[in-house]
Amino acid sequence: MAQIEQYRAAGGYNAARRAATELTPEQVIDMVAASGLRGKGGAGFPTAQMQKWKFIPLEAPLKYIVVNGDEGEPGTFKDRTLIEGCPHLLVEGILIAAVTIGARKVYIYLRREFYRGRRLLESAIAQAREAGFVGERIFGSDHSVEIVVHSGAGAYIAGEETALLESLEGRRAFPRQRPPFPALAGLYGKPTLVQNVETLCHVPVILGLGPERYRELGPPALFSVSGMVVRPGVYEAPLGVTLRSLIFEHAGGLRPGRRFKAAFPGGSSSVFLTETELDVRMDHESLRQAGTMLGSAAVIVIDDSADMVEVMARAVEFYRDESCGKCTPCREGTVWIAQIFERILHGRGRIEDLALLESVAKGMTGTCFCPLGESVPPGLVASLRLFRDEYERRIAVGTPDGR
Repeated sequence: MAQIEQYRAAGGYNAARRAATELTPEQVIDMVAASGLRGKGGAGFPTAQMQKWKFIPLEAPLKYIVVNGDEGEPGTFKDRTLIEGCPHLLVEGILIAAVTIGARKVYIYLRREFYRGRRLLESAIAQAREAGFVGERIFGSDHSVEIVVHSGAGAYIAGEETALLESLEGRRAFPRQRPPFPALAGLYGKPTLVQNVETLCHVPVILGLGPERYRELGPPALFSVSGMVVRPGVYEAPLGVTLRSLIFEHAGGLRPGRRFKAAFPGGSSSVFLTETELDVRMDHESLRQAGTMLGSAAVIVIDDSADMVEVMARAVEFYRDESCGKCTPCREGTVWIAQIFERILHGRGRIEDLALLESVAKGMTGTCFCPLGESVPPGLVASLRLFRDEYERRIAVGTPDGR
């Protein structure tokens, strides 16, 4: 739905018009809070509460909104799907947020590789401007909102909100010390609401349906399901759907003849769920009780044909390559772990390497400057606990293919 006529025919921009002409900022924030909406970028903070909408000082003369569209977490592709499938939904969510906190300038920080998404977004913004929804005095109100699309350079670390702000200001994407949080001192030192693409796309729906009806629908959430399933894709389901339902109903199940082995429920930085946990509900609290997290709701499915040592080695390589190098635990820890995996995978592993992996992972836990380095230990330690026999077999055989 890339054309504004189609979007308006389905009721599009009605919620933004209400926010701009009828509702007070407090009413909009109360509706978002009552909906229970939580950030969809990974941390899962309540959108209207923690360091977000309610923290923005409404009296500040200059405020910004920065949309985090730098979707780089392995296995996550819901934001790209939203941008390419319905760019006006994101534009409308941005407008509601902007008139609510009083921001006149919005930057959409888009992943460099989203070339098609950028074209569609810029076209949608141009259509909305022509209709009087973007620019000066939107919807005939006193609100003015400008939207700029900015492409990043494709670095994973730029998905961290303070590193993203550094990149947007023209510097290397290094995460900042917090506090102060972006809600008080963000882009160019001004109060800034940094919000994920999917999170903002929920806002027009909340205002359109009302928070009670929205909650009755689950609330709804998007899950990116990839890996060894028949139909990988983005699926909308109620928050709390079981992992089993996502894999075997929505994504068509496993490939013929294969058996489920494990799955990352929230991207490669989350802890695996195994066969005995297929009925775990996919929501923040249930997954926390299971010892893992929802993250960006990126479900990566692994069947019994996969070698878990190779799976973890590939994940560690990713974080090693994407480490910004600012802090020692992440910069050195990811390199050391990758070197140990390389030794094991090339038939030179030692049984004491397993204790060494655990030791390095322990040294990284709680000591990294930002969440990137902290993403490595949970999955690694879980793989050593749940699939230790595969590590030991690899080392005992002592051949590159582990046979």
